[in-house]
Amino acid sequence: MPEPGVLIREISPRLTFQDHLVPTDVKIELVRRLTEAGVRAFELSSFVRPDLVPGLADAGEVFAQARRSGLTLGCCVGNTRGLARAIEAGADTAAFLLSADEEFARANTGRSTSDSLAELERMAAFAAGHDIELATYVIFAWGGPTGPARGADDLGLLARRLLDIGVDRWILADSAGYAAPPQIREVVSAALAHVPADNLTVQIHDDRGMGLAALLPLVELGVRRIDTALAGSGGHPAVPGGRGGGLCTEDAVQLLELSGVTTGIDLPRLIGTANWLVGEIGVRGRGFVRHTGPVPRAGESAAPLSFTW
Repeated sequence: MPEPGVLIREISPRLTFQDHLVPTDVKIELVRRLTEAGVRAFELSSFVRPDLVPGLADAGEVFAQARRSGLTLGCCVGNTRGLARAIEAGADTAAFLLSADEEFARANTGRSTSDSLAELERMAAFAAGHDIELATYVIFAWGGPTGPARGADDLGLLARRLLDIGVDRWILADSAGYAAPPQIREVVSAALAHVPADNLTVQIHDDRGMGLAALLPLVELGVRRIDTALAGSGGHPAVPGGRGGGLCTEDAVQLLELSGVTTGIDLPRLIGTANWLVGEIGVRGRGFVRHTGPVPRAGESAAPLSFTW
């Protein structure tokens, strides 16, 4: 099977269940359904303190049950102890939770951004002796959650420090949905001046309705690794009541495929799984295509429009 034009990494198993308590069996069923739809890369959970994020206390068990041939299973970690747990669980990748926003950094991990970088340096030394790929998030890379926008100069300062530490795989997260296409191009171009496109993942959030607009500029810039969340689900315990969900995977897949960018994902199956997930977590999901149905192919008819959201 040829490689997809874009690798969609599904982050709902982590992003959704850190905000909604569900049984472990539901998480495993979600991965099974997504795998059948063609998803091959996941951010599966986080190895963090269970008293702070009780919804992910079963991370080790989820990894044990979700392991399947051909899948790449990643996680989030907040310190060396969490990284050691991820290695023990057999995670393929672990991403450090580094926030570009000082206030959120302290709320999320209890450390400043500077202290977080010191912890990441210790983690990089630890990871060097183990079979795991260590990456780092840059949370709120475009700004937020409450402060002004960030640009290329802000990222440049952080990028040089990350390279000094020896971490050159980055997940740039537009965690507050600040970025329109010009801002996407500016910050991603700045990142690509430091690392190759294959080392860069962009995680899109849709808090301000601009998420889909980010996709094609990313493709034009050569970014092929994009994080999205089924049904736009998700949230964060450090931002109670905040929206926090990722860009809807099903909407992203439709836009990319119609633009001639392959994903390897079966859209009708994905839509069915999105509607199933919304029922399981008991909250109204976001997005469009799961309500309207996909754009019909030649010889097909569109599903009747439904405005019951």
